[in-house]
Amino acid sequence: MTANAILDAKGQMRPHPDLAAGKKIKELGQSLMEILALDGYPVGVKLFGQDEPSDAENIERSGAEGARENMRFCQALMKARRGEMSYISRDNLACPAAAKAFGFRELPEGLKSGKALCGFGITLIDDVGRKMFENMPHLEMNQISYIKVYPLPKAEDVPDVVIIEDEVEKLMWVVLSYLHGRGGERVTASTSVLQAACVDSTIIPYKDGRLNYSLGCYGCREATDIKLGESIIGFPIGDLEKIVSHLQYLSKKAMPASRSKTAYSHLISKERSQCYGTRR
Repeated sequence: MTANAILDAKGQMRPHPDLAAGKKIKELGQSLMEILALDGYPVGVKLFGQDEPSDAENIERSGAEGARENMRFCQALMKARRGEMSYISRDNLACPAAAKAFGFRELPEGLKSGKALCGFGITLIDDVGRKMFENMPHLEMNQISYIKVYPLPKAEDVPDVVIIEDEVEKLMWVVLSYLHGRGGERVTASTSVLQAACVDSTIIPYKDGRLNYSLGCYGCREATDIKLGESIIGFPIGDLEKIVSHLQYLSKKAMPASRSKTAYSHLISKERSQCYGTRR
């Protein structure tokens, strides 16, 4: 018997359930990418608790692929969009705000007081920055041991959260599909335009069990290759299958019809005709 298989009740070899689930996640991730014509991979994020089995061997083996490299969490997402896997822990997470959000380290006094945000030119008043951090959703200190960030179509296990960074129009269809899967309930967003990758798109979906979308933030736009017209959303893995299913439905009629801009073309044609008539 290998690590890739288990014995069932009849003593027959069967694929390990985690591998079977991982294969399905790969397929759904690939469908998500193809339907929306994403510019990069959708990303899977898996958070490992202190009492969960250690993946230390895989972390060590990944070496140059991200186990020891210091980086921000938003940069790990960027690498995953490009096809790379990274492991994030208290030892290599370079962003102090994200380190607090994931319960790895306490917030430095400069950020906690709000003074740093004034120094960055983000806020005018210390108290505004202080309140932004006070109200920031976060995990408990030492709640998790590390984070695995990887391209969803290359999944080997089941992530906790799926994150997509791309053009806003493409993300719109994801939100609509999520809304459909939740029975038509309106979607609300929570953001402070700060920590868009770690808090808005990861921790809120992880803790609240719902999709959240963000317009991005100072940090991720300064530290990654996210484009001006792109944004970021995150949702629990449990919503992935319904989202992909409805995206397939939308791609048959609503999506191409919206992108054809037929009504807009009629308006422009009418305006041109009126303009031509007045000139005569």
